[in-house]
Amino acid sequence: MQRFDKYWIGIVAGILIPALFAAAYVERMGLWNALLHYNMYGMLNKLFLVAVFPNMALFFLLYKAETWKLAKGIIIGAIPYPIIALIINFI
Repeated sequence: MQRFDKYWIGIVAGILIPALFAAAYVERMGLWNALLHYNMYGMLNKLFLVAVFPNMALFFLLYKAETWKLAKGIIIGAIPYPIIALIINFI
């Protein structure tokens, strides 16, 4: 596991995991129509916040495995999602 302990791997995973989780969540719940036609900004704001939860679980597992650089990269990669949610909230 130590060979994967690199910042850039964590950052890439931290960016991709929430996007994939959000797409799977919207697809599974059948929210594409509601997201596109109805209260887009309210739903999108919540979706960005919910999408970060898999990163937090992965961060916890990596922290327990003592892969510090990878865990830090996950957190750094997850930072844009709450920022985007705050920007959408205040628009």
